[in-house]
Amino acid sequence: MAGRFSRFAEPGVDAPALAEAPAPRAAPKREASTAQSRLIDARVALHRHLVDKINLSVLDQIEHTDLIAEITPLVQDYVRQNAIALSGPEIEQLVRDTADEMMGLGPIEPLLKDRTVSDILINGPNRIFVERGGRLEETPNRFRDEAHLMRIIQRIVSAVGRRVDESVPMADARLADGSRVNVAVRPITIDGPLVSIRKFSVDKISLDELVEFKSMTPQMAELLAIAVRGKTSIVISGGTGSGKTTMLNALSSKIDHAERLITIEDAAELQLQQPHVARMETRPPNIEGSGEIRQRELLKNALRMRPDRIIVGEVRGEEAFDMLQAMNTGHEGSMTTIHANTPRDALSRLELMIGMAGMPMTQESIRGQIASSVGMIIQANRLHDGSRRVTSIAEIVGMEGSVVQMQEIFRYEVSHTDESGRIIGQHRPTGVRPRLLERLSGYSLTMSAEAFEPNLPRPT
Repeated sequence: MAGRFSRFAEPGVDAPALAEAPAPRAAPKREASTAQSRLIDARVALHRHLVDKINLSVLDQIEHTDLIAEITPLVQDYVRQNAIALSGPEIEQLVRDTADEMMGLGPIEPLLKDRTVSDILINGPNRIFVERGGRLEETPNRFRDEAHLMRIIQRIVSAVGRRVDESVPMADARLADGSRVNVAVRPITIDGPLVSIRKFSVDKISLDELVEFKSMTPQMAELLAIAVRGKTSIVISGGTGSGKTTMLNALSSKIDHAERLITIEDAAELQLQQPHVARMETRPPNIEGSGEIRQRELLKNALRMRPDRIIVGEVRGEEAFDMLQAMNTGHEGSMTTIHANTPRDALSRLELMIGMAGMPMTQESIRGQIASSVGMIIQANRLHDGSRRVTSIAEIVGMEGSVVQMQEIFRYEVSHTDESGRIIGQHRPTGVRPRLLERLSGYSLTMSAEAFEPNLPRPT
């Protein structure tokens, strides 16, 4: 067996002594079946053992079937010598999973397949954290060394035509499943490469499901559905990990399937639910510093592509001006997200971004542009217990002097924190009936006045 494995063995390292492999950790107490837990534990332990013994650079030169043939007897010996109770089909699955990890993204491959994991955070080769249920926890997974981690990083970024090295130490990318990746490497990182992966759910979340998750109430979901169908331009505001993209995808399910949508993103991750979607993505500069294509150029081009609505994944700078121009020139119902802590902060950030475009506009004219373009701001927040809530729905109703007027329709009020640290609160209507319902009444898009009565708390 050592002979068959010799072309994979690291120079100067003997073929793996499987009897000395560390025993697999105890099965996690999760909803997964006992068999699945055994497979996960064995796969993690086996991968950690093999990655110390194998010449990883050879893996890029062999076929997947060849690798399976080479490691099958090793896995069988490992299972037998460590007395792991697995059936024949389970051993075959373990072989396939181990090969996928070795040729895929290494030790994070099982984490990408774990549907309970929402974020994967890599702090150097020896520390990998995940977020489950809004809380961070460290995993036993690890890379062999920094070179191994860099190989995986290069595999990720090269798949989307990007690179990362000392001259370009930061990069954004995405995985094949739409998961968003951010990478930072030396010299700007001190203790090795940092990788953040925001997994994108394969499940298409609807507004009804957000109600089930208690992110909002049925009345709030009904109002948002009416706003989308009535072509109200919407800005979704929130911090990192607050659920802005999830909300954007959920809102998109209410768009008429006959409309043509164009999406613009830095790293494509939106999963719109319409048949007619044209997707565009920015491009970073090449090694000579040229060839960059920014969101602003894509937005200008999108206006020539006969869109009904334009969806921008996130506005961060001068492209905000072009986004508002699109909203105000026949592309009502367009949507975007923005990093801000409150709806009023979102307006302030939009104002600053428009100023970055360098247009000769006064502060009052900028605010007037915002007031005439944006119809609604949805505020999403991630609370300190890890839960995500829509904490405010506010409607922009015009200008009063030089101030953008905004009325809040729903808000989330925190009442207390229970013994387990879970936040208890209520979504409450403010008593204000949205003006957009008057505008849309002729289209049979309306709601009962009772939905906005302030004496009806909705515990969540």
